[in-house]
Amino acid sequence: MKRTSPTIFILISLIAVSACSGENEIYLAYSDPRIAYEGRIDTARIDAAELYWSGTSIKINFQGESIEALIRESRGDNYYNVIIDDAPVFILRPDTLKQYYMLASGLSPGLHSVELFKRTEWDRGTGEFYGFRIGGKAKAKPKSPAKKRKIEFYGNSITAGYAVEDFSGEDSPDSTFTNNYLSYSAILARHYNAEYRCICKSGIGVQISWFPVIMPEIYDRINPEDSISTWNFSLYQPDIVVINLMQNDSWLVHIPDHEEFQARFGDVAPDETLIVEAYRQFVVNIRKHYPEAHIICALGNMDATREGSPWPEYVTRAISQLNDNRIYTHFVPFKDSPGHPTIGEQEDMARSFIAFIDEHIDW
Repeated sequence: MKRTSPTIFILISLIAVSACSGENEIYLAYSDPRIAYEGRIDTARIDAAELYWSGTSIKINFQGESIEALIRESRGDNYYNVIIDDAPVFILRPDTLKQYYMLASGLSPGLHSVELFKRTEWDRGTGEFYGFRIGGKAKAKPKSPAKKRKIEFYGNSITAGYAVEDFSGEDSPDSTFTNNYLSYSAILARHYNAEYRCICKSGIGVQISWFPVIMPEIYDRINPEDSISTWNFSLYQPDIVVINLMQNDSWLVHIPDHEEFQARFGDVAPDETLIVEAYRQFVVNIRKHYPEAHIICALGNMDATREGSPWPEYVTRAISQLNDNRIYTHFVPFKDSPGHPTIGEQEDMARSFIAFIDEHIDW
């Protein structure tokens, strides 16, 4: 099937949306228990649900002819998949003005669902969701039963779905082309009908990133840009944790002129012992928060798993020191193509993880 550039479907946020009209209009504030959330969401700071991380989602079941969402963005550079009755329909880019956006109209009688799924990464700003307005014989229905499985990911651009919809092959940094919904991580969660958490950032590493923060410094935050914003791990205990990091480390430890190299290491690159220990310690920290989880320590599918790369061995050595039979390694082979993973390569990764999980983990 021919793929069409996502920019064709973007709902232009500068156009004001007309209000719902019709019989029996209702409004549901963000705190209504019939609204389902997935992801690390902050409701303590303002009278709204604040969305930061890739893959965060908001969903409601309802009856009615139309539905709008009241949203404001801090920067106006986030994109959301609007999913109606479990089918992605269009892309929404909200503005920095607090306003309603029409998500669906002219709906048939009966039960419907609408989901907002955050495609983009936290460096594109914070989304503020205030509530839904449903029009035309409107009824809000209870949220769907809780999913029986839970899965969480810690990753970089591969997990984020960076440039996955850049069909030109140019690997564009424009956030239009990033879509976490098409990443192996989100595909994996949907395959198992698992509740999904995605703690990721393009360019991030365990010891060093292309920018000042590293994953061990932000993995425990609600707001990744706020050093005093602490996540309560007891609120979400995943059955499986996937760690897919160190692709960026594998580049940056060999670039002594980079400012982050100098900030982290001075003028001496870390040796194998320090690399292994840094990774081991991060996994130890994850295990402390999730004492019962299966933890998959992965690499791939970019060149950290190229033939001859030492990085899979570093991960293997780190895990061997932990003597924990619920921690595994899984290395997805190098895709041997330019740039970040395409849609097809993300799907290949998902299949690789599915095969591994089905063989090794009973959950």
